[in-house]
Amino acid sequence: MKALLVLEDGTVFKGSSFGAAGERAGEVVFNTSMAGYQEILTDPSYKGQIVTMTYPLIGNYGVNSEDVESAKPYVEAFVVRECSRLASSWRCEKSLGEYLKENNIVGIEGIDTRALTRHIRLAGAMKAVISTEDLDEKNLTAKAKASPGLIGRDLVQGVTFEKIHQWNDKGKYNVVVVDTGVKYNILRQLALHDCKVTIVPAMTGAEQIFALGPDGILLSNGPGDPEGVPYVVETVKELLGKIPIFGICFGHQMLGLALGGKTFKLKFGHHGGNHPVKDLKTGKVHITVQNHGFCVDIDSLNKEDIEITHINLNDNTLEGIRHKKLPIFSVQFHPEASPGPHDARYLFTEFIKMMEQDCA
Repeated sequence: MKALLVLEDGTVFKGSSFGAAGERAGEVVFNTSMAGYQEILTDPSYKGQIVTMTYPLIGNYGVNSEDVESAKPYVEAFVVRECSRLASSWRCEKSLGEYLKENNIVGIEGIDTRALTRHIRLAGAMKAVISTEDLDEKNLTAKAKASPGLIGRDLVQGVTFEKIHQWNDKGKYNVVVVDTGVKYNILRQLALHDCKVTIVPAMTGAEQIFALGPDGILLSNGPGDPEGVPYVVETVKELLGKIPIFGICFGHQMLGLALGGKTFKLKFGHHGGNHPVKDLKTGKVHITVQNHGFCVDIDSLNKEDIEITHINLNDNTLEGIRHKKLPIFSVQFHPEASPGPHDARYLFTEFIKMMEQDCA
């Protein structure tokens, strides 16, 4: 079945459908990971985005029920150079194409993903439409232009859990996760570090959170513009200085806003499993997983209170902060992921130590 990918600037890519039929709109971004496509598809942070994989062959080890980061895929659509029809893995339960059809995700293959990636790098991430129904290029260009962007938009409401619930029921430390689109592996890492994990919806107020008796708060990853969820930022402001806080990705951005900083949209974002980040304290460089289109402005933070801990070596953007007086720190990258493979896992240990000191 024929399919078209049309950008808001009128650029057209012709290909074939390999997922569900239909039409989807979203911001086109590219991901440089060579593997992990199932984790990417189910990362709630991709809500509102059409993901293009730069590695040319995707789907060669299929899909299984264990390597998911949420209950379902959240990408708006999926773009690859070639979708493998053969899946070679003892853990494989179904093909990538079958998985996309089951979850009503539109996929397109056979396009020049290198050309698309280069276009995004030069022109910036932009809105687009993928369709197997309407193949009129002018119509699709108009639809792309008219589709909602990410700036100022609240996408968290579409990914957060609806009710407060327990991830596990045992652990030395009681950690409350403010869910703005949390990945399962963050929850798994907390459990492995002897934490009893309670997940609360993004709309939960500080009073409700304190009523759960937490030893620490984790601000999770999530989709879109952090300035689009001012209600979460206000909750974080009420938590500051009262309890240890660890922020990851979107949580890092919300913490930055709560501490008086500002955020801005990156030209084409950071998406992939090979981003070098320097720990300024140790001098070590970690290979990190990243998935964000917005960033905290380093110059907007009060350096008397806030220490810069990590820097992205590709573009020198902010990757980590720590408060000099309060038990608060955060990182822009994903320490629960494994590109290094375990370069950044020490951050969970630091969170544990911070809670130990606070409880002493």
